[in-house]
Amino acid sequence: MSVDFLKDKPIYQQLVDRICGDIIRGSLKSGDRLPSVREYAVEAGVNANTMQRVYKELEQLDITETKRGQGTFVTENRERLAELREEMKLGLVESFIHNMESLGFTQREMIEVLQAKERGE
Repeated sequence: MSVDFLKDKPIYQQLVDRICGDIIRGSLKSGDRLPSVREYAVEAGVNANTMQRVYKELEQLDITETKRGQGTFVTENRERLAELREEMKLGLVESFIHNMESLGFTQREMIEVLQAKERGE
């Protein structure tokens, strides 16, 4: 699964975002076990230290839980996963708005294009 990384964002953060996206999409579910740090590092084509940082960040965000001797698991705290979904949604919307405004589009133009997309135009 070697990943193509963006140059303007730290690799560990891109991997955190990728795992969070997998959780939101349902590819990873509450209680699912993540691959070991080494397995995931090989799969993603990154250093094991980078992957260790990813797992540490996910745990600090209360998205995963490490059970000694068993591995790392997606949290079973459904409230936290709902918060994660909302946080990611807001972040994407803010990024979209910022990018559109930097190109000179107005909020009205953004709303119009979103409404047209919703209607299938």
